[in-house]
Amino acid sequence: MATHFPTLNEQMDVISAGTAEILPQDELAQKVEHSIKTNTPLRVKLGCDPSRPDLHIGHAVVLQKLRDFQDLGHHGILIVGDFTASIGDPTGKSKTRPALTIEETREFGRSYFEQAGKVLNTDTIEIVHNSDWLDKMTFTDVIKLSAKYTVAQMLERDDFSKRYKSGQPISIHEFLYPLAQGMDSVAIKSDVELGGTDQKFNLLVGRALQKEEGMSAQCCIMMPILEGTDGVEKMSKSLDNYIGVTDSPRDMFGKTMSIPDNMISRYYQYGGWASPEETTAMQTALESGELHPRTAKVQVAQSIIERYYDKQTAEAAFAEFERIFVKKDVPDEIDEFVFEEGGPTFGILTILSTSGMCKSNGEARRMIKQNAVSVDGEKCTDPEAELDITEKRLIKVGKKRFLYVRAK
Repeated sequence: MATHFPTLNEQMDVISAGTAEILPQDELAQKVEHSIKTNTPLRVKLGCDPSRPDLHIGHAVVLQKLRDFQDLGHHGILIVGDFTASIGDPTGKSKTRPALTIEETREFGRSYFEQAGKVLNTDTIEIVHNSDWLDKMTFTDVIKLSAKYTVAQMLERDDFSKRYKSGQPISIHEFLYPLAQGMDSVAIKSDVELGGTDQKFNLLVGRALQKEEGMSAQCCIMMPILEGTDGVEKMSKSLDNYIGVTDSPRDMFGKTMSIPDNMISRYYQYGGWASPEETTAMQTALESGELHPRTAKVQVAQSIIERYYDKQTAEAAFAEFERIFVKKDVPDEIDEFVFEEGGPTFGILTILSTSGMCKSNGEARRMIKQNAVSVDGEKCTDPEAELDITEKRLIKVGKKRFLYVRAK
């Protein structure tokens, strides 16, 4: 059945929106134009790293660009890097990443796809595993492949260069990772490959290897890396500065409200996937003072929740935020206490005394009887109450003591 593609200009506007870099842009326009003339969808590749099965909205930045291509009528291909994860991609790392077994990567890959389905059109996406071709290569094949790149070329990659200059070890197998990822492009004959800015070197290797094979070389689209909720470090679960795509609406809202003011427009664009025009309008209003940062964060939080849930859920999360925070005069900056062991359910007396909100169980009991304790804006009247703190909960004691508590 024939596919009706939007015009070249319409497609390029969608494709280029929010990108950090497109290489080469003129070739991409030619590929899109040829696709329209021949009524042939472009083959658009995204490799996923199954060693990180818990996705956050930072991962979704590049997933959304793949969805853009799908919505334009092109063919999206998600490559589960089960073989390359057994090497361990060193990108952005100061040391070798631990390798995984094929079985582990297959399991993680399933989890990845389930979460990525919140962004991608899972009805049309093609899923392949790179072990299907890489595992079949002989040692002779690997020698021939490695002969296509020099050590000097590999050291042009920023993280390799820094480690080499600082005297940190680089294993030979790490040089094979970009080559293996490049072979993925050869195997599936990709027209376009997507990745973060930290993947630029690897994406260009794929382009070079396709040329070596006499194929039409892929174009490379790099998407920005979204900072975490601290506004400084790259979003990461290990740094606890992330908003997960499977987080509850309450957590999504609360985490978004905690971002620094200078991250508001960036989260609106790459978290809520606002249009460039909407993002510019918000930034202009913030700079002029027409829009208060707190109001803008509410808008961003609702847009993020709506992406992963729906409009009604986003509105309900806002209503809950209003009930707990705005109408109860809750401060913007609140400390957090994490219960490292046990749980996720704890008695309210244990929570109050262990966290330091009360000096003892006796004081905690007295404060509860005096109606001076609330949880998420609701009075706690039962000293024997059990509280599930799987998700972050807001505890208030008296008029001025506030604390977030959660189980690890």
